[in-house]
Amino acid sequence: MNNIKFIGMDVHQATISAAVVSEKGALLLETVIEAGEKCIVEFMQRWSGPVHVTFEEGTWATWLYELLQPHAERVLVCNPRKNGNRRNKSDKIDARKLAYWLRSGDLSPVYHHDCGVRHLQELSRGYLALRKDVTRIMNRIKALYRSWGIACGGMSCYGQRQRSQWLAKLPQRGVRQRADQLYQQLDAVRPLMQAARKTMLAEGKKHMVCGRLKQIPYIGPVRATLLIALLQTPHRFRTKRQLWAYAGLGLVTEVSGEYRMVQGKPQRHKTPLIRGLNPDCNHELKYVFKSTANRASGGQGPLHDFYENLLTQGMRAEMARLTLARKIAAIVLVLWKKGVDFDPQQLKRQAA
Repeated sequence: MNNIKFIGMDVHQATISAAVVSEKGALLLETVIEAGEKCIVEFMQRWSGPVHVTFEEGTWATWLYELLQPHAERVLVCNPRKNGNRRNKSDKIDARKLAYWLRSGDLSPVYHHDCGVRHLQELSRGYLALRKDVTRIMNRIKALYRSWGIACGGMSCYGQRQRSQWLAKLPQRGVRQRADQLYQQLDAVRPLMQAARKTMLAEGKKHMVCGRLKQIPYIGPVRATLLIALLQTPHRFRTKRQLWAYAGLGLVTEVSGEYRMVQGKPQRHKTPLIRGLNPDCNHELKYVFKSTANRASGGQGPLHDFYENLLTQGMRAEMARLTLARKIAAIVLVLWKKGVDFDPQQLKRQAA
């Protein structure tokens, strides 16, 4: 029976440092290969028997994952934020550590599978990047006016009709030129964002679950499409708590020395200390759920009633919005997994 080879790869732009460890823990090889398709495939074909490969999540992760799939029994893309701290650091040390951690099962995997939403993922990434660019330019325009003591609340300072009036408020010619350049950037990026949004929504309609997600109040076409692109499939989450952690809605707790001996039996005497929300999360997904909860908390309908019921029970407003965001995430998971329609009466019974 062939022993499993565990390969750790430290991936860089031009080279990949690789370490190969046997099933018994012996270091078989340390080498540096070119970060090209041909060299990587030739390296993988050198090994007989089952091969397990790992590397850290990064820019090349998706491409390398798909390249290695046919040549390895298992490909694990690990989360670098959860890997252990290393005092001595080099490419060889990193690859060797990854190989040993893969062998011992100490790596946290990052989800990489083709669920039929790859095209939608790329379109959504393009839309989100352009939306961030528009927001950044708008913030710079307001910051410029405020730096000269000019109040600029609302959206009127961005419109083309009143733009000349706003530029006239700036006292110096150089500042006006700078503001005009920002306006030109805004006028150039906005149409691109709108075109990307239109293309993304057209692709999102091809997925049947999009219509079911839009049944949830305050989840419109954009949010429903982003949920499909960001989650890919609901079956990657066994429970709603796993989804909460991935979306940054899970609480991080910390406790030490929590047990003491009472009559010869261990007994817990300390409660975990809450340290806030999980920072290692999908921030775009977190924004979708929290923005939906914020809209629902100030609107009407069953989600708003659920939020108001939490307030009447004495819960703080910020915790009530977090609980509402969790509830929305749980509803998305149930609707998508089970293929059922949104039932407002069920939510009302839970609120009661």
